[in-house]
Amino acid sequence: MAKLSHDDILAYLEEASILELNDLVKAIEEKFGVTAAAPVAVAAAPVEEANAGPSVVSVILSSFGESKTAVIKVVKEITGLGLVEAKGVVDKCPSPIKENISVEEAEEIKKKLVDAGATVDIK
Repeated sequence: MAKLSHDDILAYLEEASILELNDLVKAIEEKFGVTAAAPVAVAAAPVEEANAGPSVVSVILSSFGESKTAVIKVVKEITGLGLVEAKGVVDKCPSPIKENISVEEAEEIKKKLVDAGATVDIK
């Protein structure tokens, strides 16, 4: 069999009909055990961290509201501070109660403080 040059192959492909090209593709697939299907790009899993909020937050006491004593007790419970230290934190509003914690823990702390009458921000 005579060896064909690239130019000969390209010339044949330019002149062949669609049906002839389809038959050629099928013959190549059968002969070499390959498929001519276009590769399908697999979509990457969406990056949730880019869309999600921060994973570490801080709970900031904005205001103790009308029930300062109840808020002091909750701050004491959450932080493990003594009564005088907890009162000092509450008196210095706005003040951080806990920093660099998970969002879930921050939500729990916020609920306790809001139930005691405080105003709380999560940043």
